[in-house]
Amino acid sequence: MTAPAAGARRSSTSSPNEMVVVTGNRNVARKVTDNIAPIDVITSQTLLSTGMPDLGSALINVNPAINMQDHQTDQGALSSSIRMRGLDPDQVLILIDGKRRHTTANINSDKGPDSGETPVDIDMIPVAMIDHIEVLRDGAAAQYGSDAIAGVVNIILKKGPKGGSEQGLVGANYAGDGFTYLLRGDHGFKWGSDGFVRMAFEFKHNDLTSHDLVDSRTGRKDFHQLGEPDQTRENFAINWGKPILHDKAYFYGNVIYGHRHAESPQFFRTATQTPLPSYYPWGFDPVDTSEENDFAATVGVKGDDFLGFGWDLSSTYGEDIFNINQTNSANLSYLATYGYTPTNFHLRGLTSTQWTNNLDFKRSIPVGHLMAGPINVAFGAEHRMESYRMSAGDPASYYGAGSQALVGLSPTNAGIWYRDVYAGYLDVDMQPIKHLDVDIAGRFEHYTDAGDAKTGKIAARYDFTPQFAIRGAISTGFRAPTLAEEHYATLGVAPTYAGGQLAVNSAAARQLGAVPLTPEYSTNASGGVVIRPIKNFNITADVYQINIRDRIVNGGTYSGEQAVNAIEASGIQVPSSIAASAVTASYYSNGASTRTQGLDIVSNYHLDMKKNGVLDLNLGIDLNRTTLTHLGNDTNGNPLLNAQRISYLTSNTPRSKIIMGAHWKRDKFDVMLQEMRWGQTKDMMTYQSGPYAYSSTHFFQFINPPVWTTNIEFGYQVLPRVHLAVGANNLTNRMPKKLPMDGRYYNAEAYDVYASQIGFNGGYYYFRVNATY
Repeated sequence: MTAPAAGARRSSTSSPNEMVVVTGNRNVARKVTDNIAPIDVITSQTLLSTGMPDLGSALINVNPAINMQDHQTDQGALSSSIRMRGLDPDQVLILIDGKRRHTTANINSDKGPDSGETPVDIDMIPVAMIDHIEVLRDGAAAQYGSDAIAGVVNIILKKGPKGGSEQGLVGANYAGDGFTYLLRGDHGFKWGSDGFVRMAFEFKHNDLTSHDLVDSRTGRKDFHQLGEPDQTRENFAINWGKPILHDKAYFYGNVIYGHRHAESPQFFRTATQTPLPSYYPWGFDPVDTSEENDFAATVGVKGDDFLGFGWDLSSTYGEDIFNINQTNSANLSYLATYGYTPTNFHLRGLTSTQWTNNLDFKRSIPVGHLMAGPINVAFGAEHRMESYRMSAGDPASYYGAGSQALVGLSPTNAGIWYRDVYAGYLDVDMQPIKHLDVDIAGRFEHYTDAGDAKTGKIAARYDFTPQFAIRGAISTGFRAPTLAEEHYATLGVAPTYAGGQLAVNSAAARQLGAVPLTPEYSTNASGGVVIRPIKNFNITADVYQINIRDRIVNGGTYSGEQAVNAIEASGIQVPSSIAASAVTASYYSNGASTRTQGLDIVSNYHLDMKKNGVLDLNLGIDLNRTTLTHLGNDTNGNPLLNAQRISYLTSNTPRSKIIMGAHWKRDKFDVMLQEMRWGQTKDMMTYQSGPYAYSSTHFFQFINPPVWTTNIEFGYQVLPRVHLAVGANNLTNRMPKKLPMDGRYYNAEAYDVYASQIGFNGGYYYFRVNATY
């Protein structure tokens, strides 16, 4: 048998809308514009033309529904995740060739919109192995299971024995920092006469970026908080397929491995605030570092005829091993007791595993004249085993007040936890009458720790003419709490304040009103139109509403002596140099219910101008707002979220995002021009000075106004298989609005670090060379 299609590549002269996609329907592969659900196709060439060295940053430049929190701190800076339709990264399901991708072990332990998230670290997937990406902008938990509340991103790998590519890129920010170099490539090989093996590699390094202002304590730019960490990443992938059993079955699989070393500086400690004259006479800057090894493997066999059914049996194992260390630091308690202190620490080890086994069947059942087409049935079963391990740091890292900036994990809070997930689904696609397509799906899942979940979906599309169609869907969804959200605990320490994260199941958290986590449940309704007024011109517009009950958030925030007592009851000592009024403690909770409403418009036009070249135009618009519909209380009768943490849910992502692009190619020359408008974000910010400094009840509202940015690239085909390009992202070097003085930490931290809007690295320029063969 031949390789079952996972999605087709487009030719260089066709539109992505002509591509056949497999996401969003387990029965029938269709063209993008014929699909029952809103799907965007992002080709590998589109990803490369952004000039961005990471998959996550490339995606936000080509899809208006996708955003990222611009900057993370501490542990959160060491991973990369995407948001869709204004919802959280954990509410976006990532697939590799239709198989669930494992999540990162690195939990975002700081406050902010991504707090508590352990999503898929999308940058650990090598771009060199990607053929295209199918983005399903619709709830799909009934088809794919937990987490598919906002949508699904299905990454389709390259297939086949022929061809390959290589790419080199160098770039830097206008400010002269963040120097980046990248090498990647892939190559296909024959496996016998009818199979293939394809291999890919990727190596990327970027220097630290730093965009803080002058530190009011020292008169120098000593902070390094506003920027991206220094990191080096290596990714390798292998993908294969071969007919077996006399062409009655097809053996396939892939292995993806990634390693990353990253370094993220923390707040500067002055010699006065943290006196260590024999170690750091002029002060010091602790640096959180990580060593991460990420591994995933899928092995499967599928065929066309088992009692008349197509079948697919697969097993996928994924593991992320994340070790957090610290350099250039100290433990004052250790110094006071023993007369010396280590300056380098191992803080903790985090390991997440996911083993998924799937058995899927599908069949087209003829029904004669009873309907306009056959009934397509798909059903299957899944078993998933998950684990999460937290191992303790060096004894010196958690002794007394612990290491500076991030306290090491103590044996008290270490442990390993497991759960099993059992699931079954049924998906039926039919055409009751001509031009009407209806898809009905249902799924049942049982979690050994979170109980049962039943979800369903019904979607329909009616084509009035070849040029006009309407579509709509209503579905229910869910997201089970992660093992990390249930068990993680830590303490982060800045020079003048501290924040503790308590395990929700702990006695310390129950003291502050915590109860065990339960799953989030959602209802997703959408409707839209598909318009094709002329050949190669496509317009889609879809409205949607996503109601989510019992969202898992970082809530239950207490401050002062209550916070200090709870943190120390969990086995972590709060440094005596930090005033009790500047200490907070939180835990993850089902704290709120929200309603997200929006509109997506996508338009593409492919124009062959003959001797004047080929022109591709595109327009994407996402309008989005989230409102709070219910706020829960803890067992002490206090609201689980304050005004600041409500703003993280409702107004932290742009209210709108517009992408307008044009790509023109003639002979050997091509130009890409893109205009992006980032809509307004609004956060409730912490006072850093004055009578409300570090208050957990008094905040000031800060608005990042809309910003336009320009991206441009010029390319030239110097040889038949070699293409050169130079380009710039954020050509005019636009920067976010600065915080008022009473919102800046020591005047140096001048921007809203939690906004998912334009970054504060400024303009970025690059040079790229591509070779294909």
